[in-house]
Amino acid sequence: MSLSVRKIVISGILGAISILLGVTRLGFIPVPTPAGHATIMHIPAILGGVLEGPVVGLITGAIFGLFSFLQPGAPFFADPLVSIFPRLFIGVVAYLVYFATKRINTVLACVLAGAVGSATNTILVLGMATIRGYLPSEVSVSIGVLHGVPELIVAAILTVILVKGIRRIRPEEENEPQP
Repeated sequence: MSLSVRKIVISGILGAISILLGVTRLGFIPVPTPAGHATIMHIPAILGGVLEGPVVGLITGAIFGLFSFLQPGAPFFADPLVSIFPRLFIGVVAYLVYFATKRINTVLACVLAGAVGSATNTILVLGMATIRGYLPSEVSVSIGVLHGVPELIVAAILTVILVKGIRRIRPEEENEPQP
């Protein structure tokens, strides 16, 4: 595992963006569902994994999780096993999906990485909240569908747009993540 200064700095920047999205409420996009909004606070962790590899994805997810723990939006986020632990996997899973599919088509790989990274966040957080006894399984499934589906769609779209935009301004040799 290589942890260069570049990876540390990018992890910090992406983590700060995730925190900024939460503090300013810019990370909550209104959608026409009973949920009322889709969060994009996990997008920096997905981008970290896709653009810089699994280590940056993990660190960025940890920063997002720590923010959720320190600023809990619901009582169960005061439990680090719900707020932090599941978020460690967002960028790692996004990287694995991107890496496995990029040779087929990079746009498809970005769509899948965004969607699966978002689903990882939703499923693991709600799953842990259920396992820890904070939510009944029926409630977790309802929240997962009402919040998770819009977030998955938004994450897939934003991942494609942001990765393509960032890759246009970065030198070519820096465009592929290194594990």
